[in-house]
Amino acid sequence: MAFEHDYFGLLESGPDGSLFWSEVVELGDQAVTVDLTAPDQDDVSPAALDVAAALIAALEAVDAKARGAMVSELGDRTSEVIEYILQQQEALGDELEGMLVDISGDTHVDIIRSLQIMSMTILADELGGKDPFVVLEYALDPDATDDVLLVNLDSDGEILSVSSAD
Repeated sequence: MAFEHDYFGLLESGPDGSLFWSEVVELGDQAVTVDLTAPDQDDVSPAALDVAAALIAALEAVDAKARGAMVSELGDRTSEVIEYILQQQEALGDELEGMLVDISGDTHVDIIRSLQIMSMTILADELGGKDPFVVLEYALDPDATDDVLLVNLDSDGEILSVSSAD
């Protein structure tokens, strides 16, 4: 079965009824892979696709909100953001400074500013649910695929959690 959406075009389900769409979008000088997925296309409403399209169109604002959520976790010494930053500092050592896009004197904030948004995954069947509707993946080193921070958002674009991929 297939259906059409103004933003996503013709969406066809796989043989198992799942839905998948992928595209690379530009955010500044970064290429971000955007995936829309659902295990069963029957669980995806036109409203969910409209919300997904709006969040993709607002990716810059969504990214700013996600980074703000990371910064707000800097005050909690046990947060996964702090753990990620300390891990990056230890792993990169003297190389870290060369990876920072801005050096303000606050290394933790500088690392958050320097993270690259690698992907945006939209779980289109989670509209209005308690589970994440969007998962943003961030990495300081795009080649270190295991060292990432994940920011989970609901379908209203509100932050649910920030976690490491561990």
